[in-house]
Amino acid sequence: MPRAHPLDAATVTAYARDGAVVLRGVLNAQELQRLEAGIEHNLAHLSPLALVASEPDDPGRFVEDFCTWQANADYAHVLRESSLPHVAAQLMGSRSARLYHDHLLVKEPGTRQPTPWHQDQPYYNVDGAQNVSFWIPVDPVPLASTLRFVAGSHRGTWYMPRTFRDQQAKWFPEGSLAELPPIEAEPQAWPQLAWALEPGDCVAFHMLALHASSGTGPGARRRVFSARYLGDDSVHAPRRWRTSPPFPGLEQRLPAGAAMDDPLFPLVWPPAPG
Repeated sequence: MPRAHPLDAATVTAYARDGAVVLRGVLNAQELQRLEAGIEHNLAHLSPLALVASEPDDPGRFVEDFCTWQANADYAHVLRESSLPHVAAQLMGSRSARLYHDHLLVKEPGTRQPTPWHQDQPYYNVDGAQNVSFWIPVDPVPLASTLRFVAGSHRGTWYMPRTFRDQQAKWFPEGSLAELPPIEAEPQAWPQLAWALEPGDCVAFHMLALHASSGTGPGARRRVFSARYLGDDSVHAPRRWRTSPPFPGLEQRLPAGAAMDDPLFPLVWPPAPG
């Protein structure tokens, strides 16, 4: 059964306003230990969806993987039994929370590859405003390599998703969505939020919040687990192209506009009776 973790009203209000908040100590020591074990297991058993997102000449290495929780008991425990489901429901303003997917992001020491500015939801096969992603490090993360957000960017505009390494538009037809604004060149127009994090802390952010991060220092490993949840208004949005991550066969089970009620996306809040 998931662990209850009531949030104060100011945190919920900040999430609705800014699209990103920091949560201190949201995982306890046992959950953090299990998450670290799950990450190391994942790194040793990468799935077919795994990719190296850094260039071959990068002195470090940026590894991503997706949707492995069903084969990783430690991931499953954290996703379903920790406080994350209850926290997700509160931040989303939703009666329920449904697990969407997990995402591993590991930057080894000295990784030069940045994560460019982007939103997540345009890559996905889901529509709806009630959603949340948790970015959970198991290593200390200084401000220099933490995740950065544009405050309030989750409200409205969808920006063109592009591949990180070669900036190709693979998901939406070229010209169909707005291009990214000049975030770094006009910092006063695009105010940023960022927090240094310790193991057990996390940031929670909306899937439309613009975010980015830098590489890592020569002695700093950055192992991060992302947990993504959907709320009451989330519906299936099949695309004409391969989403990231893909969910093969889902279109045959869920029509467009249907609630995300499928075994791939279990309901994790409220707790089941008994």
